[in-house]
Amino acid sequence: MIKKIVKIVLGIALLGLFVWTLYFLYQKSEKPPVVFQTVTPFDTTIVKKTVATGSIIPRREVNMKSQVSGIIEKLYVIAGDEIKQGDIIARIKIIPNMVNLSGAENRLNQAKIAYDNAKIDYDRNDGLFKDKVIAKADFQAFELKLNTAKEELTAAENNLQIIKEGVTRSAGSATNTLIKSTITGMVLDVPNKEGSSVIESNTFNEGTTIASVADMGEMIFEGKVDESEVGKIKSGMELLLTIGAIDMESFKAKLEYIAPKGVTENGAIQFLIRAALTKSQVGSFLRAGYSANADIILDRKESVLAIPETVLQFEKDKTFVEIEKSPNVFEKKFLKTGLSDGVNIEVLEGIAKGDKIKIPAMNGMPVASN
Repeated sequence: MIKKIVKIVLGIALLGLFVWTLYFLYQKSEKPPVVFQTVTPFDTTIVKKTVATGSIIPRREVNMKSQVSGIIEKLYVIAGDEIKQGDIIARIKIIPNMVNLSGAENRLNQAKIAYDNAKIDYDRNDGLFKDKVIAKADFQAFELKLNTAKEELTAAENNLQIIKEGVTRSAGSATNTLIKSTITGMVLDVPNKEGSSVIESNTFNEGTTIASVADMGEMIFEGKVDESEVGKIKSGMELLLTIGAIDMESFKAKLEYIAPKGVTENGAIQFLIRAALTKSQVGSFLRAGYSANADIILDRKESVLAIPETVLQFEKDKTFVEIEKSPNVFEKKFLKTGLSDGVNIEVLEGIAKGDKIKIPAMNGMPVASN
């Protein structure tokens, strides 16, 4: 009898355990209630812009080059110096070309010989003219020959001196061995040291740069924009510059040039642009070559009703959002939208300021919580 009672109790216990297990598995299989997150429209300023990358450079930068070949005998400036137009930058010591030097010396010797012969003929005929043995017309030919030989001798002497020293005695203080600044500004770079060889600037050669000088009081932004954006910009637009080296300050500029022709860079067409910085707003010292990003303001609207673009949904060619009518119950509302900055978008018609807008599911899955 006792054994029978034990079997019944064990059977009931096993049955109860089985039922509880089924109930537990059923409870686990039930999905948690879906609760969608919402946002409300808000007033904000929307600025539509495009970004150009580039650098800050002086509007006027000039490379000072030598007009003679030789070596740098003396440098009078270093990078960072403020100089004025006409200040001496360097002195060049001429190292004569041996072929040219030899040719100049031969020319001088021939000029001396010709002058000496012309002088002998002149002196001999001068006496004859004074004694009235020859006519004045005959004597003038010897006088002309002497004057011509004298001029050639002077020219040969000057040519030799130029080749040796870069200056003639008749030139006075004028010389092309002294490199002078053609503008007032700051010395940005002195690429060569004293003793370095330099090549003269001429039609066939750019010449050696002795120093680069720039007017640092007038800086511009020079950058490039993609071909997909260049049609949206025009001269006179406002730019807001962010300079990497000056992270606590931004600068305003005005677009003044858009290149009519693009260039290919990394497989994309880029167009050069330039913008002038507003002088009155330049407080920090801007160094030439600072990298900068320019936000070009295409359009701007103040205090408009806006929503995040992420809540927008699309049906064919229409845009809509879902408005909460009661807890977790939503109604579709079609919208008329305006300006967008890529994050927020202006709403012209369709919703009110206090509406609760459903945040759509991510990748097809709803936003839910237990």
